[in-house]
Amino acid sequence: DKNQNQVPMFEKSLSTGQDTAHSSEPLSSKLSDDVELPKDLKKTVPEWESDVIADVIRSLDLRYIALNPGASFRGLHDSFVNYLGNRNPQMLLCLHEEHAVCIAHGYAKVTGRPMGAFLHSNVGLMHGSAGIFNAWCDRVPMMVFGATGMVDAATRRPWIEWIHTSQDQGALVRDFTKWDAQPASVSAAVEALLRAKLIACTAPCGPVYVNLPNDIQEHAVKHASSTVQVNEYASTEPGLPPIDRVREIANLLSNADRPVILAGRVGRETKAWLERIELAEKLQASVLTDLRAGAAFPTEHPLHAASPVLLFGEKGAKVLREADLVLSLDWLDLGGAIKAAWGQSSPSSIIQISQDIHVHRGWSMDHQSLPKTHAHLLCDPDQFVSSLLPLISVDRRSSPSGKNLSTVEVSKPPSNEPLNVRSLGQVISFMIQEEKATLARLPLGWAADVHGFRDPLSYLGYDGGGAIGSGPGMAIGSALALRDHHPERLPIAVLGDGDFMMGCQAVWTAVRYGIPNLIVVCNNRSFYNDEVHQEQVALARGRPVQNKGIGMHIGGPLIDIAGVARAQGAFGIGPVHTGLELANALTEGIQRVRAGEMVVIDAHVEPGYDPAMADAFKHTASSTKEKSQ
Repeated sequence: DKNQNQVPMFEKSLSTGQDTAHSSEPLSSKLSDDVELPKDLKKTVPEWESDVIADVIRSLDLRYIALNPGASFRGLHDSFVNYLGNRNPQMLLCLHEEHAVCIAHGYAKVTGRPMGAFLHSNVGLMHGSAGIFNAWCDRVPMMVFGATGMVDAATRRPWIEWIHTSQDQGALVRDFTKWDAQPASVSAAVEALLRAKLIACTAPCGPVYVNLPNDIQEHAVKHASSTVQVNEYASTEPGLPPIDRVREIANLLSNADRPVILAGRVGRETKAWLERIELAEKLQASVLTDLRAGAAFPTEHPLHAASPVLLFGEKGAKVLREADLVLSLDWLDLGGAIKAAWGQSSPSSIIQISQDIHVHRGWSMDHQSLPKTHAHLLCDPDQFVSSLLPLISVDRRSSPSGKNLSTVEVSKPPSNEPLNVRSLGQVISFMIQEEKATLARLPLGWAADVHGFRDPLSYLGYDGGGAIGSGPGMAIGSALALRDHHPERLPIAVLGDGDFMMGCQAVWTAVRYGIPNLIVVCNNRSFYNDEVHQEQVALARGRPVQNKGIGMHIGGPLIDIAGVARAQGAFGIGPVHTGLELANALTEGIQRVRAGEMVVIDAHVEPGYDPAMADAFKHTASSTKEKSQ
């Protein structure tokens, strides 16, 4: 019946008895396009050294700088407003420094280009450091600007400028940034800023930190400064893979009977996406993708061999074990994948294409375990595939392979059953199947087979460092980039309730600057990941499993998540409890986002992970147990 796909509207909210499950109109409407435009601007020639620095920052092609204001960069703040006119870059006011960094992170995941974040002195840098660590682990470019008090102690203001001045402020984040500098003059600042942009954008990309002391912001310009010619500083070009080695690998792949491609941290360009598909089809290679790294291959393609993985379950491990040659395109944890499949041995030949080793450091273990490889080429994975394709000597597309490995299920109409993580994903997939949507984030227990990724912007991946609270800021940063560069796309983020509450104040920034976005909170009223760990410990020690939720549950008092959104001017809906309620909420939410609003839906789900994710946890736990015995 053609009417089966229609979702009946519910008349009463099961939680409140009100006529609808959503709130009243948002407290404030979208601000006009001239938000925070300064008036009576007259200065077009730099008068202060902060004006010169502002000119250089503008030359870096940073459209936005997210910040929480602070006196340490008051000189530059004035230059952004009264000299540059608060455009290119435009300041985005945030209620917390970590939100500023997370917004820049989300923006870079869409565009591949850096955005700026300004952090006040040492205290702001400490606030934002978790977000910087995420960006480091996620290998995204980011320009982090800082400031400190007067280096000359004799000129410091009493008390506050002493405690907000640090001897080596960059040391706070040096172990998880690509480069940092604290220039002591305006000339040195110019060079440091230009160098920082080059380093941030050279693969493997990452955050850089430039600390600008008050001393070089608040001095008057003593002589006319020559205009900085940015084009005199050439951008870096990625190294091409050695053609002899590419030819050798092409021969190995062409002769392989059961090749597997691990599509990991790759680019979002359509050309590269299509070339990965062509390579897999010519080889009839099975493909695995990584839920942490974002969309790298269409998950509905017959050659996509298993649901995108967060942790390797038995199905993904089996695909690897059956391979006679594995091609890793910058897989996030190749060593872990090998151990999940083979333990301490790796009988298949494994080829790693990754430049990541260039940024491996000693402080952080983000380099993961060292993989056993047959070959390791230090080049860009997308460029490697472009060079490899013409050298593949077989084309198995014309001969039937018998493969039909895709595990993405057919969308189902929502039911009136209570929501769990899986049915929540099914409803979202059903309601956006006609939309060109971008999923910015997904919760940890997401059922990866309920929704297909069809293009490079279908899904953006996790935060890199696993720091709870980054989700709202990253969702808003990616929505900002989509608004400016891909306005046809519908931005959606599905976040856990713990993640949302840690970063929920970022919603205010989205409302203030008219950034349309839809956040669905997968609300299990618990920090559930830790319940899983407590259950494993209890089972291993023979202790009561029923106590696993103590110190984990956040359901009493119940947080009004929709109310938290409304309090910041967003449109809040919920709580909703069933598939039908969620479908109706999504219908209204999508309409409002398409009209330019920020919408938050509170969806109550039963605690638990999707079975595939639970299997991955068990597989990892059993592997760890075997290693310890």
